[in-house]
Amino acid sequence: MARLAPHRILLNLVLDGLIGMLALPAALWIAAPGAGPESRLWWATALPGAGLALLAAGLPARLPTQYWRYAALPDLLALAGASGGAAALFWAALHLLGAWRPANPAFPVAHALVLLALLAAPRLAGRLRQAGRGGAAADGLAPPQTVLLVGASDGVDLFLHALARERAPRYRVTGILTLRARQTGRRIQGRPILGTAEEIGAVLDRLRAEERLPELIVLADGPGLQGDALERLLDAADRHGVPVRRAPPRLLLLDARTGPGAAEAGAARRLELRPVSIEELLDRPQVPLDREGMARLIQGRRVLVTGAGGTIGGELARQLAGFGPAELVLLDHGEYLLWEIELELSERYPDLPRRAVLADVRDEARIRRLFEELRPELVFHAAALKHVPMVERDPLEGLLTNAYGTRVVADAARAAGAALMVLISTDKAVNPTSVMGASKRLAEMYCQALDRQARTEGRGMRCVTVRFGNVLGSTGSVVPLFRRQLERGGPLTVTHPEMRRYFMTVREAVGLVLQASVVGAEDREDRPRELAEGGIFVLDMGKPVKIVDLARRMIRLAGLRPEVDVEIRFTGLRPGEKLYEELFHGQEPPRGTRFPGLLMATPRTADAALVGRAIDEIAAACRAGARRAALAQLARLVPEFAHGAAAADGGAGHRPGSEAAS
Repeated sequence: MARLAPHRILLNLVLDGLIGMLALPAALWIAAPGAGPESRLWWATALPGAGLALLAAGLPARLPTQYWRYAALPDLLALAGASGGAAALFWAALHLLGAWRPANPAFPVAHALVLLALLAAPRLAGRLRQAGRGGAAADGLAPPQTVLLVGASDGVDLFLHALARERAPRYRVTGILTLRARQTGRRIQGRPILGTAEEIGAVLDRLRAEERLPELIVLADGPGLQGDALERLLDAADRHGVPVRRAPPRLLLLDARTGPGAAEAGAARRLELRPVSIEELLDRPQVPLDREGMARLIQGRRVLVTGAGGTIGGELARQLAGFGPAELVLLDHGEYLLWEIELELSERYPDLPRRAVLADVRDEARIRRLFEELRPELVFHAAALKHVPMVERDPLEGLLTNAYGTRVVADAARAAGAALMVLISTDKAVNPTSVMGASKRLAEMYCQALDRQARTEGRGMRCVTVRFGNVLGSTGSVVPLFRRQLERGGPLTVTHPEMRRYFMTVREAVGLVLQASVVGAEDREDRPRELAEGGIFVLDMGKPVKIVDLARRMIRLAGLRPEVDVEIRFTGLRPGEKLYEELFHGQEPPRGTRFPGLLMATPRTADAALVGRAIDEIAAACRAGARRAALAQLARLVPEFAHGAAAADGGAGHRPGSEAAS
């Protein structure tokens, strides 16, 4: 237990007692000018009595433990309660003792008001003195940086309160930009609101002209500062050479302000600003999702996730666990990754029945036995080999995992009586130039055929395919690569200056996957017509992003200058890579749906039995090491597959050890 500061508390008791005594003659003069008692005995007993009355009334309000220079609204409310209580106690004592008292019945009110004024004055003075320390250097430290604070008014207020608690603040807020135009011209804690976040370009131009350009822009808490709005703000800051940082999370600021021992702790705590992350920049407002439909689909059912140790599979497991399945089975071939996600779920959902299974989706006998034993009702198939250059070097492994493994899982799920299987696909399956993309297209074809067959017959397992582009932060993706390269001081490697990719946060992608699962599993009146014919759900990924622009932005977010502090080096396209990824094939034009964030690709399906036999033939060629035969069969099944010569000879054109972002 933390020790109290007895000398400070004793000093507060003495000062409050003196204030109680000083307030009595002032209140008597206000209530009855010139009509005070002449008895010295009255004064000798009344003055200490008034002080004791205040101390007694102040104990329940914890007046002796108040930290004067950090007084806030709750402290002032406590002062008001103690003042009223002390005046009432003193007035009651005069009545009980039959002592002289003013004839004016308003005396207790005047007494309470004088007490409140005298108690509040030194506390407010201490508060103002503490706030004034932020304007100059302290103890030989450098002057505080001037800051333009941007965010919602509540977040701005919390940040200013936290800043005022520092003994020697490193930041001095000179202006505020809020999210609402109607707040312009007003003030928050004395700082002027100069405009809105959307007007930051004009505001910075004006401040530069007035030679008042801030040294730092700090983003306070605010839901509007993400995606495109955040990108515009960063662009304006870049033009003026002003770095941008993010304030600590709201909960940390709130805890510093109101938590146990906040006053003492807050005096020493430093506000730690953090860089803006690229995930925040590329994030978009969350589209409305059918949470009730997801709960209907998942709650009380046995759910299995393949590839549960991966980025998508792991996030699927987290979100599925929140809907209370009867049992959650995590299946992965990687021991460590499987252990990590199982441990995380055991900590977050200790009461959730779950099972971690080490298995390879290509092991047909093992997968069939598992499914027969576990009898999953919902299967989310996220297991895949997805790194394009690595699959180009070992194409047979990619075909066995992505195409044959999908068939194994789908057949086992259907045989075990599963109601729904969801296949996680990729934009690289559209007009593929890589074995990875073509193998995922083959997996799409098989699942589409199974789904069309089930819907035509009116029975059997539904198969929903969901296609989308890159997710931020996934294993082997560009953002973690750039971060590692930045930590080493560069260079950042990009394959081509015109390389573009679609990006989405993993949270948003998985939320939309679950939304597509609900639409695909239920026979709803508003379901897309193309779904009955094996159509593929495609996530609305927004606009593609140039990888070189992403690299420049990450360098700037790190507080560095592209091509000055950190080099960007172009390394050339790798085997199987395309400059532009596509979400729709020319023969599957996109169709809108009634569900935000979801599009539908017009179906291109084949017979399930024919596709299944072809996959078996490819798998047999892969096991025999017949690379050319396997790739030739793949090209026949996926006629749009335009494979380069580098892949046919094992990717000899790839430079071993080179790293580049795609």
